[in-house]
Amino acid sequence: MSNDVAYPIFRTPDLDLALHVARQMVAFGAQPYSEVSVEGEVPTVAEVKRLRDALPESWFTCWGMDAPAVPPPGIPDLTCSAPAHALPDNLAGTQAYLPLTLSMLDQPLGSIEDHFAAVIGPHPGEIHWSSLSWPEAPQRDLYGESKHAEVTLLLNSDSRERDARADTHLVLVHVRRQNGDGYEDRFAQWLAEQIGQKVIGPPQHA
Repeated sequence: MSNDVAYPIFRTPDLDLALHVARQMVAFGAQPYSEVSVEGEVPTVAEVKRLRDALPESWFTCWGMDAPAVPPPGIPDLTCSAPAHALPDNLAGTQAYLPLTLSMLDQPLGSIEDHFAAVIGPHPGEIHWSSLSWPEAPQRDLYGESKHAEVTLLLNSDSRERDARADTHLVLVHVRRQNGDGYEDRFAQWLAEQIGQKVIGPPQHA
């Protein structure tokens, strides 16, 4: 059993630039089997409709503890996740489930990132690239890493929990969590250097 730790390496209000830097980091470790997932917060009924139509292959989920035990008429049980195409034209019943989380998981690299970033608007969200592979760097006494080789672009947020709203976007590089002796810091710093960046803040744990 192991965990990852994520280090911020770039922050900007420019969405295109944030995507560019994140993709540079992804490209450094991309493999044929690498994947990308997206998630975003959906706060209103109007946004449920807009994002349902903009991302018809997405899924909607309610994580709230006070969600209704029985779904309103015509509305699927959103505590179990429902595909966008299962949501009816009349979405008034989704009010009881708000806020919702929209997601599209385990997609091919390059398939959804631009469109998701363009349509999520001002809401907190993330683009998460996984199944990458960081090479070893013997000259820096760093071992290779695959299981926890990941990159996250936080949209309109400054934390992995997406509970720190921001007017900027943040790129995080993930490494395996070790014993806290500084190895993770050195590895993250070396990775950031490979694309001309540096660690710019404290690590964020899952």
